[in-house]
Amino acid sequence: MSATPLPATKKVNLRTPEVMEAVQAQVEKHYRSHAVEYVRATGQPLVAKDMTVVLAKAFGFCYGVERAIDLAYAAAKVFKDKRIFLLGEIIHNPEVNEQLREMGIQSLKRGQKGYDLSGLTAEDVVIVPAFGAEVETMDHLKKLGCQTVDTTCGDVMSVWKRVRQYNKERVTSIIHGKASHEETMATSSRALSGDGLGHYLVVYNLAETDYVCDYIRKGGNREEFLKKFAGAHSPGFDPDEHLKAVGVANQTTMMRGETEEVQRRIKKAIEDRFGAPKLGDHFRFLTEKAGMSFPEAVEKLANMAGVPMPARDERDAEKAEARKSLYDVMEIATRYFEAALQHNVGARARGYLQGRSVTPQAIQRFRLGFAPDSPNGLKEHLAANGVTAAEMEA
Repeated sequence: MSATPLPATKKVNLRTPEVMEAVQAQVEKHYRSHAVEYVRATGQPLVAKDMTVVLAKAFGFCYGVERAIDLAYAAAKVFKDKRIFLLGEIIHNPEVNEQLREMGIQSLKRGQKGYDLSGLTAEDVVIVPAFGAEVETMDHLKKLGCQTVDTTCGDVMSVWKRVRQYNKERVTSIIHGKASHEETMATSSRALSGDGLGHYLVVYNLAETDYVCDYIRKGGNREEFLKKFAGAHSPGFDPDEHLKAVGVANQTTMMRGETEEVQRRIKKAIEDRFGAPKLGDHFRFLTEKAGMSFPEAVEKLANMAGVPMPARDERDAEKAEARKSLYDVMEIATRYFEAALQHNVGARARGYLQGRSVTPQAIQRFRLGFAPDSPNGLKEHLAANGVTAAEMEA
């Protein structure tokens, strides 16, 4: 006799205009500062007697963190009659986690074998933090029938998509991150597969990257390698076999420049070992990791293989680069407006759209956004993403 399947967890919309308006007021009370808003709006330092207040270029919470906090606060309001638990910490910020504790949200501590979920029931609510959670944990929560509030950052999920693709292609994921960090553990779990053929290796810094690169080039002591990376590789990982085809992913809180350097060094090691003519097997790695355009990657691989290519018209290349730059600027601007619509400041706009029966699917499909009342907001956002004044005016 087969077991009766658990009923599907009912989906609950936490981001109603009424809830988000209350959340916005509470979040602003906890984390907003008039002094900070003044400096941010004017772009000028705040001076009072012998004290000067300036803002760091990368000051404040990113959109993913703001979304996670908003959803946790919303959960406390919507599920006020239920027990609410949080997997570890919503983010690594003591003040934010203390505020959640004061709101009655209980933290599930992590042990050596993962989170202790033994006391949970189908009546409980569990918040998944911005870092995400391992596949096994998510499967367990689903089996228990808990109501989950998933605040996983979109950037993190993009990395998961990448390592799943590596897994599908039987390419080892080399993850730049800290092996014990919640996000890296969640990402690592998505590099695995049920057949045991998916593998990953976590490198924390450039010194560890160079050690891996040396092994790729020359081989080495297998036992020494596994000992050095104990707890930072997949079960059954064999450096002699699983470093032959690799792809790089990252913990999103690592410095982007360092991740790019990790990618560059590993690519060079692969090239040194297998030779340029065989790099065609790593074609996606070249286009995505070496920062090449599609035509550039084709041309490089053709040169490696001795295949003639038609001469490229430099004027066409210049026009294509100009179009690409403008497209990039428009994409950055679009994401700014999309994020504003989903942020606290866009609560009333979302309410208006809902009142006009515009579905979340339509909002996503047509990339609807909201222009906040901030004269320099878009300009500062574009500048922070490396867009020059000339590109803004083009």
